[in-house]
Amino acid sequence: MDSVIETQRQAHEEIERYEIVLYSLLARNQPTHETKLQSEHKAAQVLSRLSARVAALKAQYEDEDARKAETDALTAPTQPGDLSEFYARLVKIQDHYHKYPDVAAGGFDPELAALLEEGNQDGLDDEEYEEEDPVGLLFSGEEAYGKYVDLYASHTAYNNLKNITKRLSYLQYLDVLLAAQLGKLHAELSRETLRTKEYESYIRSLHDYLLSFTKKTQPLVDVDSKHQEQELEFQKKWEAGEFDEDWDSRLPAKCGVDAVQNGDIWCSACQKGYSKQTVYDAHLSSKKHVKAVAKQATSNQPPQNPNGTPSSHSVNGATSHQGPRNAARWTYLASFLLVELASTIGDTKSNVERRFSLTAREREQELLERSQPIAPPANNAENGGGEEEEEEERIYNPLKLPLGWDGKPIPYWLYKLHGLGVEYRCEICSDHVYMGRKNFERHFQEPRHAFGMRALGLPNTKHFHEITHIEDALALAEKLKQEGRREIFEQETTEELEDDEGNVYNRKMYEDLKKQGLI
Repeated sequence: MDSVIETQRQAHEEIERYEIVLYSLLARNQPTHETKLQSEHKAAQVLSRLSARVAALKAQYEDEDARKAETDALTAPTQPGDLSEFYARLVKIQDHYHKYPDVAAGGFDPELAALLEEGNQDGLDDEEYEEEDPVGLLFSGEEAYGKYVDLYASHTAYNNLKNITKRLSYLQYLDVLLAAQLGKLHAELSRETLRTKEYESYIRSLHDYLLSFTKKTQPLVDVDSKHQEQELEFQKKWEAGEFDEDWDSRLPAKCGVDAVQNGDIWCSACQKGYSKQTVYDAHLSSKKHVKAVAKQATSNQPPQNPNGTPSSHSVNGATSHQGPRNAARWTYLASFLLVELASTIGDTKSNVERRFSLTAREREQELLERSQPIAPPANNAENGGGEEEEEEERIYNPLKLPLGWDGKPIPYWLYKLHGLGVEYRCEICSDHVYMGRKNFERHFQEPRHAFGMRALGLPNTKHFHEITHIEDALALAEKLKQEGRREIFEQETTEELEDDEGNVYNRKMYEDLKKQGLI
C-alpha cells in the first residue's frame, strides 16, 4: 500500500490504541511492589512503541512532496467530475485490506492484549509462570525484585583498594554511600588511593551497576537524559577547576610538567619527580634542567611519563591528565545516582540488619517464600468466595473492646476488672484521657506528664502523684515551699546556744544579740 494518507491514518489509529492501553496500565490499582513494577515495565514498552510511531508519523508529515503529489493526483482530474483516480486508489486500498484482513481488524490487537494481560491467567504451572515473567529475571536474589540493592561485589572491591586506612563491614559501607553528597563520594579516601587504576575500575563498576539498577526499577523515568545532564554539569565544573583540590587535575603551566604521580610533580625533561612545588620551581633555573630541555626540543621523541610510556601531556602542560578526570567523572555520576537511590539503600541496610537477627531456619523459610511465584489477582467472577471469606474474618466487636495480643477483643470480664471503661483526664497532659486505673497511674512517670510538669516549672516528684489539675499542682507547690520555710524557722527557734556567761538563748535570739554587740 503506497498511499501516504492511508499510512498516516493507520499510524494515527495505532497511536490512539497505544494511548488507551497506556491509560489502562497506569490506572490499575497495584497492591504489591511486584505487580506495580511489572505494569511500569509494560507501560515503558508501550511508550517506546508509541514514540516510534510518532517519530515515523512526524517524518511523513515533514515529507511535503509525497503528500502534495498524492493530493494533486486526487484533486486535479483531467475532466470535470472525473473521479477515476480517486476510485482507483480506493479499490487499491480495499484490495490491500482484503488481502491482509488482520490489518483491517487491528493487526496488533493480540500484542495489546498481551500487554494488558494480568498475571497467570492461562493455567500455567509455577515453573512455566516464572519463565513467563521477564521482569523477575532482571533482578538477583539479593535485590528482591528491585526492593534492595546488591552491592556485595562493590564492597569487596572497595576493601581491596590500596592505601585504605580501614576495611569496612557491609553495613559500614552502606553508611558511607548513604552519607555521600553530590560530587563528594568517598571523601574519606586519600588522594593516592583516588588516583589509582584500582579505584577507577571500582568506581566505574559501581556507577554502571547503579545506573542499570535505576533503569530497571524506574522504567518510566528518562534516566539517560538525567545522566547526560549530569555529565554536562560535570564537564562545566571540571573546566572551571572546582575539582582541583581533590584530584590535582590542573598541572602548573611550566616547561616539562607532564604528570602528577603519587604526589610527585614529574619533569619529563629531567626524567625526575619532585615532591614539592617549591623544589620543582627551584630546579627550573638549574643548568642541568636547561640542557635537558634543549636536548628534548631537538629530539623527536615524545615526553615520557614515570612509567616509561609517552605522556598524554604536552610540554607546556596544556593537555590535562585523563586518569584523574575519568575517576572524578565516575565518582560524580555515581554520587548523583546514590542521592537518587538513598531510600532504596536505606531499606537495604534495614533488611541486612533484620537478616542478621534471623536464625538459619528462618532464613531458609524466607528464601522459600520468596522463590514462590506471585499470586495472580483473582477474576471478578471468583471474587465472591474471597469476599465471603473476608466477611467471615471480620472481627465482631460491637462493644469496641481493646484488642489483645492475638488481634481479637479481650473478654468483657477482663475489660471490667481492669476498669478500662473508666476515663481519667489529666489537665497537665493537655486534657489527655487515659482509659483504666492502671494506665492512669502509669502515666505519671511517662514523658507526656513529665513534659507538662516542666512546662509549669514544677518537679515531677512523688508529692505531685495523683494531681491532675494545674491549679492544684501550683497550690501544692506553694504549700511545700511554706512548709519548708516553717521547718527552717522551727529549727532556728528550737536550737539553743549558750554564751560565755552561761546564759542560754535560742539560735535566733543568740544571733540577734550577737549582731547588736550585747554578747
